Amino acid sequence: MNMIISAIAQGLIWSLLALGLFISYRVLNVADMSTEGSFTLGGAVGVTAITMGLNPFLAVILALIAGALAGAVTGFLITKLNISSLLAGILTMTGLYSINLRVMGKANVNLLGLDTIFSGVKAWNLPRHMDTILIGALFVLVIIALYSIFFKTEFGQALIATGDNQAMARALGISTNMMTTIGLMMANGVIALSGAVIAQSNGYADIQMGIGAIVIGLASIIIGEVLFPHVSLKIRLACLIVGSVIYRLVMVLVLEANLNPNDFKLISAIMLALFLALPKMKDMYYVSKYRKKMAKTVSKQVKP
Repeated sequence: MNMIISAIAQGLIWSLLALGLFISYRVLNVADMSTEGSFTLGGAVGVTAITMGLNPFLAVILALIAGALAGAVTGFLITKLNISSLLAGILTMTGLYSINLRVMGKANVNLLGLDTIFSGVKAWNLPRHMDTILIGALFVLVIIALYSIFFKTEFGQALIATGDNQAMARALGISTNMMTTIGLMMANGVIALSGAVIAQSNGYADIQMGIGAIVIGLASIIIGEVLFPHVSLKIRLACLIVGSVIYRLVMVLVLEANLNPNDFKLISAIMLALFLALPKMKDMYYVSKYRKKMAKTVSKQVKP
């Protein structure tokens, strides 16, 4: 039971990463590799702000703003310099490595003895992991609510149209360059926010904390969409949480199986590949089943 509760707690706070990645990957249909840099940037800004004496919640807001600025850089490279989205994201991620080191001053900064967004809840003496679940649920619910409101507006619909078909969006008078930049700012802002929350949960920020973050976020999105296809936006966003929890549960099971922790990234990549292949495998199964059924029907008809 403790293993399940731990997976739910970690799944909730890591689903913030999936919610940010959802805008760039699903709404804008952009392969934004700056995710890993923005995630670390959020942790670096959030932890450094706390060590400077700022309120932990204010530190999270500053991390969100920093992530949005990183997204603006990626958007500028794509829309103004006509650099491909993949390369633009890699350039931003590379530049952020040095910026993150400058923000922290060193490769690792801890929060020993300092208040975090979890400190107030811990004072309630709740069962283990409940502080993470409550804070994670609070942030997730707020972001899902904001997403639901935003995507019902004309501006939100314009952002969706930009991701669906840029030529059609431009024909409708939508500034696709502006929409792409704003969408990337939103995505990286939420990703940086997740980095700040997770860094405070872990009690430290590390220059390497963003490595593999994009795989974790994509895994949560893909798992949720494969298990719950053809649902409304609100349900789809909630499914990201389910996907994140399932991913964490699988990782915990891997840990319980005494496998080498160094293989976690490999296992994550394999699991993501399997879930990506599931829809295709499902289609192939039904096509094969249909062909067999038709073959039987034809054989019966040609019998004398």
